[in-house]
Amino acid sequence: MSLFKTLRESGAFKALGIVFGDIGTSPIYTVTIIFAYLKPTYGNILGVVSLIIWTITALVTVQYLWLALGISERNEGGTIILRNIVAKYVKSAREIGFVTIVSYIALSLLIGDSVITPAISILSAVEGIRLIPLFKDTATGMVVVISLAITALLFWYQHKGTERVAETFSPIMALWFLVIGASGLISLFHEPSFIFEAINPWHAIRFIFNAGIPADRMIVHGVVSLFVLTDVILSATGGEALYADMGHIGRKGITEAWVFVFIMLIINYAGQGAFIMTHPGETNSFFQMFNSQFGFLYIPFLILSVLATIIASQAVISGMFSIVYQLINSRIIPLLKITYKSSKLQSQIYINSANWALFTAVSIAILMFKTSASLSMAYGLAVSGTMTFTSILMFIYFIHRKRPFMVLVSVFTTMADLLFLYSNLMYKTVNGGYFALIMALIPFALIMVYTKGQKRLHGIYTMTDLNIFMEKYNFRYKNGVKLEGTSLFFASLSDKVSPYIIKTMFANNIIYEKNVFVSIERTEKPFGIQSEFKKEIAPGLNQLIIMAGYFEVVDVEEILKRHGIEENVIFYGFEEIVSNNVFWKVFALIKKLSPSFVRFYKLPAEKVHGVMVRVKM
Repeated sequence: MSLFKTLRESGAFKALGIVFGDIGTSPIYTVTIIFAYLKPTYGNILGVVSLIIWTITALVTVQYLWLALGISERNEGGTIILRNIVAKYVKSAREIGFVTIVSYIALSLLIGDSVITPAISILSAVEGIRLIPLFKDTATGMVVVISLAITALLFWYQHKGTERVAETFSPIMALWFLVIGASGLISLFHEPSFIFEAINPWHAIRFIFNAGIPADRMIVHGVVSLFVLTDVILSATGGEALYADMGHIGRKGITEAWVFVFIMLIINYAGQGAFIMTHPGETNSFFQMFNSQFGFLYIPFLILSVLATIIASQAVISGMFSIVYQLINSRIIPLLKITYKSSKLQSQIYINSANWALFTAVSIAILMFKTSASLSMAYGLAVSGTMTFTSILMFIYFIHRKRPFMVLVSVFTTMADLLFLYSNLMYKTVNGGYFALIMALIPFALIMVYTKGQKRLHGIYTMTDLNIFMEKYNFRYKNGVKLEGTSLFFASLSDKVSPYIIKTMFANNIIYEKNVFVSIERTEKPFGIQSEFKKEIAPGLNQLIIMAGYFEVVDVEEILKRHGIEENVIFYGFEEIVSNNVFWKVFALIKKLSPSFVRFYKLPAEKVHGVMVRVKM
């Protein structure tokens, strides 16, 4: 029992369910998709499997496990963390701007990838029912319906929280990796030398350049090898999760788990290659390989496959919530209503608008493409783009840290990423890759409009000098009528004072006996909350400063109680933006549709009053 408990609580075991769901389900469709159009000759099979092995090695093991996991803030990782770390070392405004844009593109492509991952994973698993004799003639339309039903159930369940279900993820994924590894190993018994040949990188290189292959084993023609790269990248999808989930598991847990996962993946991919060599007419190598070995266990295996794809999709959805939350706290996107689903797991949050927006996009992808083979034409572009721009950020980091060897390694990974990105742009953009670009363009446009709009808004905001405010406040407080109780104003008390406070106190003549300015400031650290209460800045005027990491969930009410503050009313400012400019009109609409301040910080709605300030842009 103690051994099982230790295993269950270990970081490596947890990583199997939280981190490796996406990359762990890639064997379901990667090889099958490639050999749907590529002739299964010896040279092709060996070249493709070798490419897959070295793609996983270069882009996942080297780029993410070695390079990225070494760049963290208090053991936290992810694109936003990387951007903030890199920003500390860059000097010029132009370079800061470049780093910011690159990070925005990487984040947007990651969101675009998050749309396609659940769609292709669920579709490919459901397509496996056709190997059951009773369902061999299942129409594509029925596969789509079943996939949509699973997708709808998965997204509907999000509002209940996944804390309990998460406890079962790791055992299921551990079983999954053991089963696919065993299946690959059994297949290799028929071609034992194949795996040793496949791990030779020369076969991957000559496949790309069509060099050194005997005439009877020649690849169809050189262009095909470049096209194959657009699907080989599918084997590395989910690699970015190693970095993004670093804070939940820790570098050690992810590294230890990856050794096991990597071995199981390589054995399975090599096994699929060996299976195709002995069964060149089979169309679905992953499921048919297992069915030929353990036909009597195929239905349980199919159920396990569906569960694995659901877990992979769940990891993507939870990751999406975390990304959106980080973007909100970093003031990159507007406020959204957030529900907190766990008192124990900080990562367990639910964002209703993001959940159903993602569900809509995933459903559209399933309906548009209908099969995993067709959807693969949209898949890969966003993945390779995310990896490329992340690698560029790491290259900039190592340049500024003056670490020449790491710079050299990052150049290698960036070149590999660029090769995959180029092949995807060349061959997939028109045939389906446009969908991934559209899915990425939507959040990118939102980010750019919102950040530019906020900067413009603050630039034209008419702020009042603190000294002038204090002079007016002291006069009104001493000579005017004061309301009983305590009022809170959400604003910082710096050298300038927000116009909504001026409007409330002086234009509307609302001053309470006790007035507290509350400012919530996000630090450059991911975690940690500190609060400081400054009494009697002026008669009846106090200040509460809350310093919180940008990953932190801030319970403002609890902090107020801790400092003995019992408010009667809470004021916050919002803008009514007037403009003839189309760009600013879009920004104004985004601001108008954004939830109020109270819905983000869980403040009591009956106490909150928004004060509108009219702004012309």
